[in-house]
Amino acid sequence: MQHAESRSTVRQVNLDADIDVHIAPQSISDKVAFAFVKMLRFFADLFFARRYGHRAVVLETVAAVPGMVGGLWQHLRALRMMRDDEGWIRTLLEEAENERMHLMTFVEIAQPNWFERGLIIAVQMIFYNFYFFLYLFAPRTAHRVVGYFEEEAVISYTSYLEQVDAGAHENVAAPQIAIDYWQLPADARLRDVIIAVRADEAEHRDVNHDFVAIIDERRSA
Repeated sequence: MQHAESRSTVRQVNLDADIDVHIAPQSISDKVAFAFVKMLRFFADLFFARRYGHRAVVLETVAAVPGMVGGLWQHLRALRMMRDDEGWIRTLLEEAENERMHLMTFVEIAQPNWFERGLIIAVQMIFYNFYFFLYLFAPRTAHRVVGYFEEEAVISYTSYLEQVDAGAHENVAAPQIAIDYWQLPADARLRDVIIAVRADEAEHRDVNHDFVAIIDERRSA
């Protein structure tokens, strides 16, 4: 039996990504999404404090869930409605893949211990089921949650970058998986990785907020 050859996934670092973007919550749905994400941020800050590498490992596990769930539901909806998905499926699945690469990168950097690995399993189980049903019943809110989640991710990675620049965290060599994925220089460091990941998160933020706007347009049409 022949097996398909694995394709090497690469990505360009978006150096033009706008870091300072915030969509103020307007509707009740927005306010619920915003409050939920702020609650997650509170517990992340409480548990990890300034252990940014370990925080990234756990949170990227969560961040990789919405794209896969959203892609699944958009796939089923396109089949059910017998219409084109307008590119949503590929966009969401690419988001999930990108977040998974973030995770694999920070696993190399932070080297999570057994407790954190167990926490990853527990958090993924809980969040997957939560987000699955959220997307089923309230896809608009689900995308807004991701938009706000990514806003917080940008803030966290900016703080991480500042800590590295201040010498609070060692600017270690970038793992090979990150160099290959973002096509970074062979001598790239942690600082370069953080900039690349932050740019990705800013893109995901904008995409999910745009999806909310599209859903609103469809409902008002």
